[in-house]
Amino acid sequence: MTIEINLLAWRDRARERRSRRFHAALILVAAIGLGSGASMTFFYQQRLEVQQQRNAHVEAQAAQLERDIRSLSEYEAARAQMLEQIEVFGRLRVGRPQTVHVFNQLVESLEEGVHYTRLSRQGDSLHLRGLADSNRQVFDQLRALAAASALDVPVLSEVESEDGAARRRFSLSVNQRMSEGAEQHDDTAPEPGAEEVSS
Repeated sequence: MTIEINLLAWRDRARERRSRRFHAALILVAAIGLGSGASMTFFYQQRLEVQQQRNAHVEAQAAQLERDIRSLSEYEAARAQMLEQIEVFGRLRVGRPQTVHVFNQLVESLEEGVHYTRLSRQGDSLHLRGLADSNRQVFDQLRALAAASALDVPVLSEVESEDGAARRRFSLSVNQRMSEGAEQHDDTAPEPGAEEVSS
């Protein structure tokens, strides 16, 4: 007697179980892959945000440094300008009485019959033009200027007769002697501009 056993149903069920396990494994692998990808994406996104924050902080610090440098430059410029003004004020403070003294001596040394028609000043040098009744008065005027304590020895540059008259027109230059207080400021003070007085 032969016994026949039908194995088809068992094989089908075994194949179905293997198929289910295979698909479950595929789904698990896919889920793991997606999870890993999402985790890596989140990790790199966080690192990118941190780096962007660092970059923003560095840029802010650089901008603040530029502002500080600009403020320092403005402060240095203002300080230099203030020091320059202090030097000018010092020169004016010393030079004002010196200038008054020079003009007083010009008046005091003026010889009779002589008067000045123009006076100009460039730095410490005075240039004078004037009229005199004679050559003798011109030379007397030179001696009087040379004797003035605020002036050096004058240099006569021109003497000529006035048209149709015996009067003499003359030009001379003389340097102003610096007082002790003025000499202390002479190296730092700016060069004074030209001044001119005419009559």
